[in-house]
Amino acid sequence: MNYRILLLAAASAAAFAATVAYAQTAPAADAEVDELVVTGTRTAGRSRLDTIAPVDVVTAKTLEQRGSTELAAALAATVPSITFPRPSNTDGTDAIRPATLRGQGPDQTLVLVNGARRHVTALVNTNGSVGRGSAAADLNAIPSTAIERIEVLRDGAAAQYGSDAIAGVINIRLREASSGGGASVTYGEYVTSFTGNHAGEKRDITDGRTITVSGWQGFKLGADGFLTVSAEYRDREPTNRSDVDPRVTPRRITSRFGDAEIEDLSLYANAGKRLNAAWEAYGWVGYQQRDGSSSATYRLPTDATQNIPSVYPNGYLPLILTDTEDFSIAGGLRGEAGGWRIDSNLVFGKNTIDFGVENTLNPSLGPTSPTSFQAGGLRYEQLAYKLDAAREFEVGLAGPLNVAFGLEARREDYAITPGEPGSYIRGPFTTLALGSRGFTGFTPSNAVDVDRHSVGVYADLEGKLTDKLTASAALRYEDYSDFGDNLSGKIAARYDFTPSFALRGAASTGFRAPSLQQQYFTSTAIVYINGAPFETGTYPSVSTQGVSLGGTALEAEKSRNYSLGLVWRRGPLELTLDAYRIEVDDRIILSETLTGSATAAAGTNARVIFDLLAPYGASAARFFINGVDTRTEGLDAVARYRFDTERAGSFDLTLAGNVNNFDVTNTPTTTVLPQPQTLFGRQAVLRFENGTPPWKVSSQADWSRGPFGATLRTTFYGDVLSPGSTADGLNDSKTGDKAIVDLEARYRFPFGATWAIGADNLFDTYPDQIPQNLNTSGAAPFSSFSPFGFNGRYLYTRLSVNW
Repeated sequence: MNYRILLLAAASAAAFAATVAYAQTAPAADAEVDELVVTGTRTAGRSRLDTIAPVDVVTAKTLEQRGSTELAAALAATVPSITFPRPSNTDGTDAIRPATLRGQGPDQTLVLVNGARRHVTALVNTNGSVGRGSAAADLNAIPSTAIERIEVLRDGAAAQYGSDAIAGVINIRLREASSGGGASVTYGEYVTSFTGNHAGEKRDITDGRTITVSGWQGFKLGADGFLTVSAEYRDREPTNRSDVDPRVTPRRITSRFGDAEIEDLSLYANAGKRLNAAWEAYGWVGYQQRDGSSSATYRLPTDATQNIPSVYPNGYLPLILTDTEDFSIAGGLRGEAGGWRIDSNLVFGKNTIDFGVENTLNPSLGPTSPTSFQAGGLRYEQLAYKLDAAREFEVGLAGPLNVAFGLEARREDYAITPGEPGSYIRGPFTTLALGSRGFTGFTPSNAVDVDRHSVGVYADLEGKLTDKLTASAALRYEDYSDFGDNLSGKIAARYDFTPSFALRGAASTGFRAPSLQQQYFTSTAIVYINGAPFETGTYPSVSTQGVSLGGTALEAEKSRNYSLGLVWRRGPLELTLDAYRIEVDDRIILSETLTGSATAAAGTNARVIFDLLAPYGASAARFFINGVDTRTEGLDAVARYRFDTERAGSFDLTLAGNVNNFDVTNTPTTTVLPQPQTLFGRQAVLRFENGTPPWKVSSQADWSRGPFGATLRTTFYGDVLSPGSTADGLNDSKTGDKAIVDLEARYRFPFGATWAIGADNLFDTYPDQIPQNLNTSGAAPFSSFSPFGFNGRYLYTRLSVNW
């Protein structure tokens, strides 16, 4: 344990307490109206601090006051239970990076937009990063400028919202404005330095230049409607934190390890219009085009299987291109009929990713091989219809009983399209590797086009049983065309001892349906195992290859959630503490890579695997399977205080933290091979258990006085393990306990413009480097599991104007 970090965290807590104590004698701020929330409750008028389950509210103002314009990064900096690592050299995951809540999988948090289920990305994460094996919603596909606020429900909610809500729910509320507008331009770059293990000398680096231009405008639709249009353009250059490569002469940097190069354009429109006194029509449409370029592993000039010296005499670094389009459109009606509040909507969402590779070759084609390829693509579509109805009844309780019921029907489609033949074929040079290096194209045998449908119905009750006791219960039944049905339930209660103090708790069951991506994704690609490349096939669990290695039809993950918390408030001071326990059975995972060998003895696992895979051009295989059980226990704490002083100005102080202990309690084993073999080994287990911080504390102070303002944020991260592949743990590495300080200063001009300058990671903090003996190529000196990335100090300036 790094005691300096603990001292800093303790000092932050002490400073918060001292400021609160001082402020008791200062003039109190005017009481703010608590934010009303709609997530986690179907009762109208619930405030953030009056809910039965914990809900964080992140406003548009909070999202704006930092350097990064990525939505997921801003959320992770604000909500301690959210982690957003920045992996590199992980194919498409470099451009579509997942976030996690309470250490669970990225696909175990349900994402809503305006209360409606958002589609997930077509990408399934298959490499060794946080979220391996998942296909999650892409938070960064929604521009911050289109958002009014985000509500984060930190509690299991599958009984209320359906599949995926095991860890909780992120509900993105789009901006609703009939007038006014705003625009901003943000420019930033990394200005940093570090000393690499191989270079042995300090390197000063300036890279990652990012320009973001965004704006929104509200328009009237008649006398009582609105149309809010938002747009954002972002151009981010890549970063590189690779060390020199000791394998080449002269020693030089041969790799690229850092943020991918990204250019994206996002357009959103949100509208609502009253039809009469009782009914309103509403809808939204969103589109993003994102082009990404990330690197693969450098190929040495002397690698006889990967390189053709006449094409690349100095070796080569393949670049993986991702062309992503994300589209959504929704329309609905809400109003009142017969005393019931009715909300009905239809939402369509689509995500497509086309892969390309450049600065590469297909070695098996020989010296005439092209050096760029189209490698195929992925597509995911979702069409969802939802009907909600709610009404309050007087049944003799201390307050009205809110009765809600509804249904949701969904159709999902998933497709893989093959690349051009040169990206996957084996040419006449059969001793050389086949397919485009860096990313092997999808083959015609990989192509799929599948769909499924599901229907869910629910009932939800919530009311005040006594003046002090509020309780709720929910029951949801869902039926899927591919794996069957599920029944989830939830009970929750809150007891207000006084207007200032309350206890709350919940118990629920939940589920997550296997995604189409997990059921049908298939590819053949190079995977490095202990430094050696293997032509690895990823197969559906029910394919011939999958079944032969122990695969079975995927079933739904099942969960049990328990929580107990307290709420305390006094004037402008508020405190919430929420303990939780999450148990997940039969979690779906991507299996270990089972390798084959032509030289192994007959009857051994390696020989059986080789004989099975040889006809498919692979020497190793993996597949998705149920069978991992997990248990998570943790605590969320949030304290906030707001006050005004006559001389110093207004202050908004927040101290928040999360402690999270994740345990894998059961793993699957295949018994169909000659010798039993684990399908989820030590490295995979430790990635689950220690791949996110065991604790995270964030202290933030927002200050304003007249035209001046500032934000100071310090985030403390617990040590994260990057496990190695050996059983003895000698090639494990850790990121270390770290503190990241962000600072922004602002000035508001009389004509409505605001100028800000700031630094994310002001003191240029890096995670601990991977030991030199584990980074023999110099390519990756830092762990991709670092919860705050590994790019160092980011300096930025922003000019914004509102009207």
